[in-house]
Amino acid sequence: MNRRWLLLLALLLVGCVSEKGIIDKDGYQLDTRRQAQAAYPRVKVLVIHYTADDFDVSLATLTDKQVSSHYLIPANPPMHGGKPRIWQLVPETDLAWHAGVSFWRGATRINDTSIGIELENRGWQNTAQGKQFTPFAPAQINALIPLVKDIIKRYDIAPQNVVAHADIAPQRKDDPGPLFPWRALAAKGIGAWPDASRVAFYLNGRSPYEAVDTASLLDLLARYGYDVKPQMTPAQQKRVIMAFQMHFRPELWNGVADAGSLAIAEALLEKYGQAG
Repeated sequence: MNRRWLLLLALLLVGCVSEKGIIDKDGYQLDTRRQAQAAYPRVKVLVIHYTADDFDVSLATLTDKQVSSHYLIPANPPMHGGKPRIWQLVPETDLAWHAGVSFWRGATRINDTSIGIELENRGWQNTAQGKQFTPFAPAQINALIPLVKDIIKRYDIAPQNVVAHADIAPQRKDDPGPLFPWRALAAKGIGAWPDASRVAFYLNGRSPYEAVDTASLLDLLARYGYDVKPQMTPAQQKRVIMAFQMHFRPELWNGVADAGSLAIAEALLEKYGQAG
């Protein structure tokens, strides 16, 4: 190759370098040098589930054609190189079918805007004392924490949008249930939690178990983000309150409107704002 061609090649290469932001495709070019400001991540919500089955059955179910989730964490994750192994079943760029018919803070079709994490856990069993939920293994929660922190950071997910499956589908779901450590995770910067001092302020000396008007509590829950409809039956209203209590007042999740639940809802609204 003579010097003339070498010089031409060098000029072409310089031209390529100077065309930063121009991407060659098969049959066309993309100019990415001017990016719109009104661009937002697809992912706004992180949903936590339990599988209600063992790992092998859960993995088979979540890789079948009916349902899916982005991640599956075993009850006791195997360690590799000192790190717990987590199964990614769906790329984050793709939609997974984990939320189903759902609603949160004014939005429906939560599958479209969320990442789902399934935790291997037996869920609940009926006993003489009622529903008894299965505890989560510390190793599983320890594996969950860095994954969730990474997702929250990458998509800038607001604390109030880290939710339980029961939060977004209270009429159908209980997971991850009252034994999931929401409070401990909030202390690590994961998810929402009310400030105890503000709960006490709104409680104003009342017993937390003092009965309050159901409609007043449901109004606060609707403002915070739960799906509350005027035509709901008493049983449906109870399911919404129960979902809220399992998340934010897990020591008593009987679905009864009381002063403690009302104070927690008021403190959450003060801290995180209302939906919309």
